[in-house]
Amino acid sequence: QVQPVESGGGLVQAGGSLRLSCAYSGRISSINVMGWYRQAPGKQRELVATIFSGGLTNYADSVKGRFTISRDNAKNTVYLQMNNLKPEDTGVYYCAISVAPYTYWGQGTQVTVST
Repeated sequence: QVQPVESGGGLVQAGGSLRLSCAYSGRISSINVMGWYRQAPGKQRELVATIFSGGLTNYADSVKGRFTISRDNAKNTVYLQMNNLKPEDTGVYYCAISVAPYTYWGQGTQVTVST
């Protein structure tokens, strides 16, 4: 099985930056898509960004121009670079790795953006 583990969360002031990492283990022959989700208190989990096997990316409107998703296959890691953070970005961020027909979720990492 795949075991994603997120890291890099923390407390940052508005306008600051954080880089989240998601390291995954397991025998993966082909990853269909990797993504980052987040869940703010009192809200449902929402998709933040995805990156497909061919390198194509997609972002939620709320983070376009500020967040960048990338991956390093050699390191078995997917990243989420978050710039110009806003208080609205606060939440628990989850990494998801899709290997058909399964999707594997990390435990989440807390991101808190202060004013």
